[in-house]
Formats: sequence, C-alpha cells, structure tokens
Amino acid sequence: MEPSPPSSPPELDAAERIILRWDSTASEEARERMIFEGQRDEVDRYLQAVDEIQRSMSAASLAEDDQAKLNSAIQIAMARLEDEFRNILLHHTSPIEPDSLDPSSSSSHRFSSASHNDHSAEFEVDDFSADEEGSSTPRSSAADDLLRRGDSSNTSSYRSTCSIRELDLIPSDAVVDLRNIAERMIAAGYLRECIQVYGSVRKSAVDSSFRRLGIEKLSIGDVQRLQWEQLEAKIRRWIRAAKACIRIVFASEKKLCEQIFQGIGTAIDDACFMETVKSPAIQLFNFAEAISISRRSPEKLFKILDLHDALLDLIPDIDSVFESKSSESIRIQAAEILSRLAEAARGILSEFENAVLREPSRVPVPGGTIHPLTRYVMNYIALISDYKQTLNELIVSKPSTGSRYSGDPTTPDMEFAELEGKTPLALHLIWIIVILQFNLDGKSKHYKDASIAHLFMMNNVHYIVQKIKGSPELREMIGDDYLRKMTGKFRQAATSYQRATWVKVLYCLRDEGLHVSGSFSSGVSKSALRERFKSFNAIFEEVHRTQATWLVPDSQLREELRISISEKLIPAYRSFLGRFRSHIESGKHPENYIKYSVEDLETAVLDFFEGYSVSQHLRRRSN
Repeated sequence: MEPSPPSSPPELDAAERIILRWDSTASEEARERMIFEGQRDEVDRYLQAVDEIQRSMSAASLAEDDQAKLNSAIQIAMARLEDEFRNILLHHTSPIEPDSLDPSSSSSHRFSSASHNDHSAEFEVDDFSADEEGSSTPRSSAADDLLRRGDSSNTSSYRSTCSIRELDLIPSDAVVDLRNIAERMIAAGYLRECIQVYGSVRKSAVDSSFRRLGIEKLSIGDVQRLQWEQLEAKIRRWIRAAKACIRIVFASEKKLCEQIFQGIGTAIDDACFMETVKSPAIQLFNFAEAISISRRSPEKLFKILDLHDALLDLIPDIDSVFESKSSESIRIQAAEILSRLAEAARGILSEFENAVLREPSRVPVPGGTIHPLTRYVMNYIALISDYKQTLNELIVSKPSTGSRYSGDPTTPDMEFAELEGKTPLALHLIWIIVILQFNLDGKSKHYKDASIAHLFMMNNVHYIVQKIKGSPELREMIGDDYLRKMTGKFRQAATSYQRATWVKVLYCLRDEGLHVSGSFSSGVSKSALRERFKSFNAIFEEVHRTQATWLVPDSQLREELRISISEKLIPAYRSFLGRFRSHIESGKHPENYIKYSVEDLETAVLDFFEGYSVSQHLRRRSN
C-alpha cells in the first residue's frame, strides 16, 4: 500500500490564506485598500507569505495538487505586488521643482566647475545687409560638493564627474518598499513585468520634466522645416534643457534605478534605467542631430558653435550617465552629432569665404559710405573671434586659396610667407579680409567718378581697421603687422581721393598762363585772370555741391580729411587772392570773379562728407 502524499505544512497554508485575502479579483476589501498604505506589520506579513510560497515551490516533496495551488497563489501574489509597485511609484512620483531643474542654481549639491563660457551670439542676417553687433554671455558655472549617496560602496564612476547633480526622486522608505517588491517579483520570474511597470511610470515623470524644460516632441523632419529664426530660440532653450536633462534628470533616474534594483540581478538596474530614459534621450538628441545635418548658411555658424560647445561640455557626463553596454547607442549618437556639428562649422566657414568673394551686388552705395557687405563681414568675423578657442580646435587647415581660386587671375594672393606662426583660424580670418577688400575694389569700379571710388575704399578699409582694433581677440589673431598694412591701404586711398579731386581745383590757382609777353614782370592778362577765377569758382562749387552729399561716417576720419583739404586749399587760395585780387578789383564787377573770401572757403570745407545736400551756391563773402 502506497503512502499518501504529505499534507501542506501549516505555515504554507497560512501563507496561502494571506495571499488569497489580498486577491483583488475576489475581495472587495482587497480592491479598495493597498497593503503598503497600511500598517507595517501587515506589509511584513504579506512579504513573508510570498517568501514562504516561493521557498515551498522549490521543494521537491510537494504533491502535484499542492504545486498547482502554489502556482496559483504566486500568480495572485505577483499581480498584487505589481499593483502595489505601481501604486507606490505613482504616489511618490511628482514633477521635479523648476528650481531643481536649473543647472546654474546654487545648492548643496555639486555642479560643474569645469564648464566654460556660453556664447549666445545673436546675429541678424539679411543678404549681407545686416549691421548687428554680436554679444556673448558667460555660461553658468558650477559649484563643487559631491552628492551624498545612500550606499557609498555602490557609487558608480560617473559620480566622479564634477557636473552631475543627483536628486532624491523618491523618499527612502518608499525606495525600501519598492526594492522589497522588486526582489520578489524578479525571483518569481516577473522581471519583464517589473521593468515595464517601473519604466512606464518613471518615463511619465521624465516627460513631465521635459515639458517643464520646454523640450518639444519634434522629429528631425519637424526641426528642419522650421525657420531659422524660430530655431535660434529653440537652440538656446535646448542647451539649457540638455544640461538639466543629462546632469540632473537622467542622472537622478539612474541613481533611483540603482537604489531599487542594484544587486538584485545582473544589469537589472541598467535595464530599468534604459526603459525609462531611452526614448526621452533619443527625443532630446534628435533636435541637435537635426541641426547638425541641416542646410548650411552663414547665420547658423554661431548657434551651431554654441550647440557644439554645449554638447562637448556634456560628453563626459553623457559617457558617465550612459556608461553601460546597453546604453552605448546613446553615447555613439552624441559623439556622432558632435562630429557633424564640427564638420558643419568648418563647412560654413569655407562657404562663407566663397560667398564673400562672389557677393554680386553692383549698385554703388550712395555717398561712397561703408558697404553693407563690409559691415556684415567684419561683424561676422568679430563674432568668430569670440569663438576662437573652439574654432582653433576645429579649424586645422589653412584656407585653400590655391586650389579653390587658382583659375581666377583676378583673385588676390594671400602672402602666407608673411604670416608664419599664425593659427589656421587666424589665416582664415585674414583671408576673409583679403577677399573682402578684393570684392570692395571691384565694387568701387562701379562709381563713375574716381574721387568717390577712392573715398569708398578709404571708408571701407578704415572700417575694417577700426573693427580689428575694437576687438582684442581679433586684433591678437590678425596681428599688428597686418594691421599696419591695412592702415597704409586706407591712408593711400585717402591720398588718392585728394589727388583725384583737388589737383584740378588747385590747378586753377597756378600762375602759369596769366602773364603776358612771356615775362613775369611784363604784366597780368586780366581776361585770363578772370577766366581763371571763374574756373576756380565753378569747379569748387561743383565739388562742394557734390561732395557735401558724400559721407565719411567716422567723425575722426572726416575731420582729418577736412583738415588735410584745408591745409592744401586755403593757403593756395589765400596766396592766389593776395597776388591777383587788385587786378580784378580795379576792373568792372569784381564780385563776379572774386566770389568767395578765404573764410568762405574755410566754412565751405565744413560741409564736406556730411551726407546731405547743401544750397546750390556757397555763402557769398561780405565786403
């Protein structure tokens, strides 16, 4: 006679009763109450009941019917624990306070002390017609304290970076409950269910933080369809948000996963972390990726550099927070975006050089003033100099003047032999200035009057020199030798202007052709003298009428040019008048020939280069 199977131990029966009591499919009380919201002894009894059943299931002596009962009980228990797990997470998951999401706020937690200046350069671009000055604002720097960890023995390597700031997302007693539940669910084979519940709740919390940070759910296509003006504001927001996401939100989520799951099983904490943040991380980086592969244009350079610098600054934190094998794709994506942003910056600079050389406008600017191209280019490269640290690392080759423009015999040659020791970036900036001057020289030829053509070149080269002098970073890169060369060019243009204009005026004040009989002492031809005064008056009036509408916008340069004109004109006129006025005044209607006093001319010179029309006739002298 075969022995009957042993009956279930009383402890097992008691454990089964506890599990069934909290079966929400069979009990109204179980549906309305949560175990972990009740007394702690009740929580402990339930967990002990689950443990008892799990131990008994591994015993080989159980009868088949008992094994089935235990399987049913453990399924009920796991369903209950899953609900409890979700409830605890939901109850203790609240949005992170806005102040806590500020990467630059000061607190007892640690911040990055290694971050560098964040240039938020603004630049209006309108077909080379802008004249906006860029600005740069300092990036937020960080403080220093290491965050206290609950379990220092399990501190991950990323805590050694000086920029991570972890928050305690869930109270410690709730973390203990979650860990207790997770241990039992995973031991019973419910790992996937545990990860899914955890990930769904915590991902919702991350999404909430994203909304507070202003991160929109935009695909790469969505980003590329936006106007650049819209994207500029979004890039500024993204830079700030990315720092908060990597260093605070994602780092804090990683810490929470470790607190709950570390040590329970192989890489479970990392699996839960990736379940929570992978989709938000992809969403975050999609924006930067879209910018990195968007169409290149000059106005994008500075925001791309801002984006590059911000991402470069974040790479150590990304590598640390996403340090596991399963999160390798996030690290790779960030590194690839950084590389593409660098390539985009190099490409934009190269295309900008070509655009400056080929800028096609042929309509002369009124009054010979500074061309919009000159203002645009010099403001642009002044902003470039603000980014010299980044660009010196990205720009490693000299400008390819030979290969790019060798077929153009009119292209200026850049004398690299004179520029030994310059960084590749400095050579690119000098090359841009060289081709700007070359373009301006071509534009000057569209003026019909040689005088205003020289004045135009003087104004523009002077502006270039002043912009270089006004930027310490740009001046350091360009160098004083090249600056002196540029200064010589605008002074030469000023000299050429004076020759083109005033030689013909002063030619009227010569003695030759006024004396009769070929002898200086034989007398003066009054008719020739009258014609000479009439010629002088007519030419000077025309120069005055015309060149008062020309413009020298720099007040100091304008004054220097007037003084230089006066120093040539006034003494010559005074001398001519002194020698010959008696011959005119002894005849009829002298006022028709000697129309202006020396003082009249001195006053008239003050009208020059103001950029507006003057009365048709000069103020007559008063006798």
